[in-house]
Amino acid sequence: MTPLLSLRVSVDYPGKPGVLRDVSLDVNRGEIVGLAGQSGSGKSTLAMAILRLLDLKGARASGSIQLDGRELLDLSERDMRRVRGKEIGLVLQSPMTALNPSLRIGTQLEEAWRCHGGHPRDWNDRALDLLASVSLPAEIGFLKRYPRQLSVGLAQRVLIAMAILHGPPLLLVDEPTSALDVITQSEILQLFAKLSGELNMGMLFISHDLLAVAALCHRVAILHEGEIVECAATEQIFDRPQHPYTRSLIAALPRIPQPAAATARSRFR
Repeated sequence: MTPLLSLRVSVDYPGKPGVLRDVSLDVNRGEIVGLAGQSGSGKSTLAMAILRLLDLKGARASGSIQLDGRELLDLSERDMRRVRGKEIGLVLQSPMTALNPSLRIGTQLEEAWRCHGGHPRDWNDRALDLLASVSLPAEIGFLKRYPRQLSVGLAQRVLIAMAILHGPPLLLVDEPTSALDVITQSEILQLFAKLSGELNMGMLFISHDLLAVAALCHRVAILHEGEIVECAATEQIFDRPQHPYTRSLIAALPRIPQPAAATARSRFR
């Protein structure tokens, strides 16, 4: 099976070479791959490299990033604009800053709809279906709210709705539960699992929260100082880690009884 996403990439920043060094990773359709590691290891840089947004920071990506067999590093900026949002969705960790506080929720979603050619006359039906798909109130009244009128959890669901608006085959998710309480975290993880299964969507789940990674992901890649030091099935990473750095990460976790740990890993998969 040809991977949906296949990459082998290095990234250099001005004055800071080797932020990512020959990072190799695949994501298949319908698969959730976790990318874990401590802060500063290069996780978010990899997401920005896939989206070809590193130029904004003066950084340079080299190597290969293929989406469904198409080389993204060879595309013009004009062509990449068609890919972002339509073929690759992005969910960020801070919904209250990612959403425009001056625009109603419906306006922001509709702008994203039209950006990639969605027809205005189809919008109302699509909007209500979209809200329902992420467990938001499927009501016109909800679309008239401003971000400040939403809880952080509801705002995160709006971001997810915007990311899946055009049914992209690949979703990049960057620390989506860091600003949420424990119950809302669990609900958002269940939502990601549901969407991946229903839409056959590949997902790169970026997080330093190893418990969330263990609960949601099919495979896990461990990123350390710009290199992937281990990549394997979730059960192997957490039960039989091979690399010393992976073992140190797992050892730092709170001790959970084995049946509870197994239940957490199987809950969303």
